Amino acid sequence: MKIGFIGLGNMAKAIIGGMLQNEMLKPSDIIGSAKTGKTLEDVRTQFGIEVRESNLAVAKEAEVLVLAVKPQFLQEVIEEIKDTVKPDTLIISIAAGKSLEWIGQAFGREMKIVRCMPNTPALVGAGCTGVCVNHAVSKEEADYSIRLMESFGKASLVPERLMDAVGAVSGSSPAYVFMFIEAMADAAVAAGMPRTQAYDFAAQAVYGSAKLVLESGKHPGELKDMVCSPGGTTIEGVRVLEEKGMRGAVMDALIATVEKSGKL
Repeated sequence: MKIGFIGLGNMAKAIIGGMLQNEMLKPSDIIGSAKTGKTLEDVRTQFGIEVRESNLAVAKEAEVLVLAVKPQFLQEVIEEIKDTVKPDTLIISIAAGKSLEWIGQAFGREMKIVRCMPNTPALVGAGCTGVCVNHAVSKEEADYSIRLMESFGKASLVPERLMDAVGAVSGSSPAYVFMFIEAMADAAVAAGMPRTQAYDFAAQAVYGSAKLVLESGKHPGELKDMVCSPGGTTIEGVRVLEEKGMRGAVMDALIATVEKSGKL
């Protein structure tokens, strides 16, 4: 099966790297196009895939076509390729905020469309991706799409009405986690720890805590209680976070992200 990528940015490279690392495809099974010749050459050198100088060439050859461009460019790209794409091509879009209906209307005809929302940890094989499909996509094609996304992390099929929530809780939230890591490291520096070491300690603590949630099956609240000894240091920190409204601030941030996504 020939998979084509229009757009070869960081997310496309994460997907390509995952597929190749997990031996889902060979480099010769993948073709791609990009805005600049430098990007084409860099990706060809890095992964050994085939590249094409035009989006039309990729659209014509691909049996599965991944639209890996920013949302503001998606209309232009679809307008360019819509008469070239074969009717049975499986279209996978990773553009935020563009619904299955919007994409179908842009093509102007019924197409098999999959909408995915990956996140930046995909770059290190630890992504989390929400997947939804339109009525033209078969169960086998939906399962195949999920396997593609699972090549660089976790992936789940969700109803499209939840895609804005997916974008908030997994797509945008790494930025908030990075801010949390940075703040913890700043506090450690204020307490005398060298900055490089502070970042290592803070990041590893977040990584280990997330891993514990995923692998233990315990509720996050239960795990929090395990750390909080009576009259100890941790519960004092928890008290301050509650006093400062940490939970409400995080919830407000994600809700604002959901609302913004709905307006794209």
